[in-house]
Amino acid sequence: MSTSYLPANTDSISQALEAKTPSESISIYYRILENPSSSPDSLRIKEQAITNLSDLLRQENRAEELRSLLTQLRPFFALIPKAKTAKIVRGIIDAVAKIPGTSDLQISLCKEMVQWTRAEKRTFLRQRVEARLAALLMENKEYSEALNLLSGLIKEVRRLDDKLLLVDIDLLESKLHFSLRNLPKAKAALTAARTAANAIYVPPAQQGTIDLQSGILHAEEKDYKTAYSYFFEAFEAFNALEDPRAVFSLKYMLLCKIMVNQADDVAGVISSKAGLQYVGPELDAMKAVADAHAKRSLKLFEIALRDFKAQLEEDPIVHRHLSSLYDTLLEQNLCRLIEPFSRVEIAHIADLIELPVDHVEKKLSQMILDKKFAGTLDQGAGCLIIFDDPKTDAIYPASLETISNIGKVVDSLYVRSAKIMA
Repeated sequence: MSTSYLPANTDSISQALEAKTPSESISIYYRILENPSSSPDSLRIKEQAITNLSDLLRQENRAEELRSLLTQLRPFFALIPKAKTAKIVRGIIDAVAKIPGTSDLQISLCKEMVQWTRAEKRTFLRQRVEARLAALLMENKEYSEALNLLSGLIKEVRRLDDKLLLVDIDLLESKLHFSLRNLPKAKAALTAARTAANAIYVPPAQQGTIDLQSGILHAEEKDYKTAYSYFFEAFEAFNALEDPRAVFSLKYMLLCKIMVNQADDVAGVISSKAGLQYVGPELDAMKAVADAHAKRSLKLFEIALRDFKAQLEEDPIVHRHLSSLYDTLLEQNLCRLIEPFSRVEIAHIADLIELPVDHVEKKLSQMILDKKFAGTLDQGAGCLIIFDDPKTDAIYPASLETISNIGKVVDSLYVRSAKIMA
């Protein structure tokens, strides 16, 4: 970086844009920023230089330089309005976020900016950077620290009545509690986000995020029909904005169809006009699961889980629901296979269902404990012994009822006799 500064004017910006290499452009922008002039025109040119420079550094994946740029610009921030400072700071943090593998750097950068905003008493910017920091901590699975940060921030923002930021924070809190498997608090936070959103104009992307979170919570409660309608609303919002989250909304819509035994509808949704735009591994994974479910084939189900591991098992929402679907399918298949037998080798059942013997044995023992059928495992002989369903004896419950009624009569007679004696 050269020590001689360049004049802060449009010619310098043009010179940077016409430079042959990105490194040369970056050097020119740094020299423009070194110009000590603080006239309104110079400040405006410098703002443009900062925007262009941050874009170039992002394209070159120079995350550390973006971080040092924020520190270097602190004297410049004292010369421009607070709203413009907030815009530049958030723009640079967003630029760092677009560089892959920088989550730790983003967290440390946000912590630095929070300290600086506290020292400078820039409350508006600090609250937004803290909300961003909480989101990053949640992505990094540092849930307790994120929750501590949010709890203080929510009280502060409610006091200031900043509805738009409040929607962001309540939504983030809902996601955080959902990650911690605390559904009641996740639903309460989402309700608070909806209440705040109803009082103001919410951007379509934000509304789509609220609908997506609503769908996820309803799906967790096994209310798949309501979840489907929320995912559909989210999909429409994201699709109109060409947001990459549209494909995930569509994926969860297909998941809901599968979970309510409407796997046949999956192909129709994928082949629709909206669905064809997003054809790819995410939708292929759901189509494979739908085919396996329609054919009641555990083998096809396992092949789908293996072939589309990134799309199914590494997506926590899909994985949780498919695990319960797999268990249900396995139980149905096992019950159907053992029905004709009173004694059968476990290895034979494993051959019929095309699964490993130890996996089948473990599932059968679990089903016996859950009283899905009456039986026992003879592990010495490697057999499953199935008992006939015991006939319910009507005498025992009838006897209990008779004794209970006699007890009530005796109690009643005792009360009457006590009144007569009195």
